Amino acid sequence: MINLKKFLPGIAWFFLVLILICLPGDDLPKVGDWMSAIYFDKWVHVGMFSVLAFLFMIPFCKSDMTRINKWSFIIKIAISISIWGLTTEFIQKFFIPGRSFDLLDWAADSVGVVLAVFVCRKLYLK
Repeated sequence: MINLKKFLPGIAWFFLVLILICLPGDDLPKVGDWMSAIYFDKWVHVGMFSVLAFLFMIPFCKSDMTRINKWSFIIKIAISISIWGLTTEFIQKFFIPGRSFDLLDWAADSVGVVLAVFVCRKLYLK
């Protein structure tokens, strides 16, 4: 059994991400032309969601479960967080002033999740 305390970093990061996605559009800093050119906002999504996924995957990776059970949880976490990324886009579209639905943001969220899976595989599931 995995202790709930091991998930506290992931839970804290989840709420930080939730706060950030709920900021009204007018409260977000304006990015310059060069930041738009490098798709800075997409890189932020990749980073936020890769950390989120990684923090929830680590307790399973470090557990004494069998490799197949670890992979089962990692895949479930990856799918859940990717769905959460899509959900945040709908939250922004319908409930947050000045924010909109962006399918590329969800794609970036999902890329972050896949990145976390690869990092967990490389570091813990050799």
